[in-house]
Amino acid sequence: MIYLMGKVQLAVLALFLVSGSVNAAPRDANNICTILAQNKGWYAAGVKASKRWELPMHIGLAFIHRESSFVAKAKPPRKKVLGIVPWRRSSSAYGYAQATDEAWKDYKKDTGRRFVQRDDFADALDFIGWYNDRSHKLLKLRKNDAYRLYLAYYNGHTGYSQGRWRKSNTIKGYAKKAAAQASLYKKQLRSCRGKSKKRSWFG
Repeated sequence: MIYLMGKVQLAVLALFLVSGSVNAAPRDANNICTILAQNKGWYAAGVKASKRWELPMHIGLAFIHRESSFVAKAKPPRKKVLGIVPWRRSSSAYGYAQATDEAWKDYKKDTGRRFVQRDDFADALDFIGWYNDRSHKLLKLRKNDAYRLYLAYYNGHTGYSQGRWRKSNTIKGYAKKAAAQASLYKKQLRSCRGKSKKRSWFG
């Protein structure tokens, strides 16, 4: 009985390790071809979000790069008391898209999707598509304007409309980096598509 339990535990451990490797962050987060090659379901997730929300794939991936560096269970760092004692996190943001509890609740209610998870890549991309779609409708932002869309994503729709970001070079710097990443991914995607005719991972 003890021997059997040991085998079961080893099997569970092996399954856990395999699952962990599937969700591992890309080896080169700045190369879209490498990212899609390493994670074979992510391209399909990008296509699905693009069809549903008109989310340009390069923008969705750039947002995830900026928010979590493609780490599935990413969280904001904990604040420290007296500079050494770990304390509360700065927000409830979690997952690939760093969606907060409140934003994720709104997303589920608005879309009717009950069983979505923030640490699921496809769900995170769909969330970004939904959020940018709201930015387009509420703030009249173009869906290919990565810079302004990221400002709205980071500040929230109310914060963006009130212009809270205008006096913050830090926040504008974040948006510039997201836009630059999106531009890089867009160029790389053309190359990936050109090379993908003989590869099954790219669709």
